[in-house]
Amino acid sequence: MDSFDYTTEIQVRFRDLDTLGHVNNAVYVTYLEQARVAFLEEVVGITPADAGIVVASLSVDYEQPVTTENTITVGLTVPMEEVGEHSFALRYEVFTEDNSRVATAESVQVAYDSENQTPRQIPEEWLNAVVAYRETSQNTT
Repeated sequence: MDSFDYTTEIQVRFRDLDTLGHVNNAVYVTYLEQARVAFLEEVVGITPADAGIVVASLSVDYEQPVTTENTITVGLTVPMEEVGEHSFALRYEVFTEDNSRVATAESVQVAYDSENQTPRQIPEEWLNAVVAYRETSQNTT
């Protein structure tokens, strides 16, 4: 696996499988959401509901089926060159236990003022938290 800003393991459940015995395509979106929420909580120190973040776009490319109940790993990266005034991208890769990449994805999140129903500026402390986490992660490897 490449280096990521954050990784999380997710247990594949029997209920995630479709009639072909594969993890259903829609379930991958849930896996990405789980990784995104964990990243925001653990690295940035915010909960998406409290922070006012909405997903503006999401694309997923499926490379291989996941067919058994096992653990997958979702790695995500914040491409800092794609951080805008109101939005930021996340890139994801999904791997099985044998490190086979099974999917890639990208989402764009927008900082959102729910009271005024408008985009708002991304707080500097969010970006600082990502940079600090990267530096800490690099020093421990």
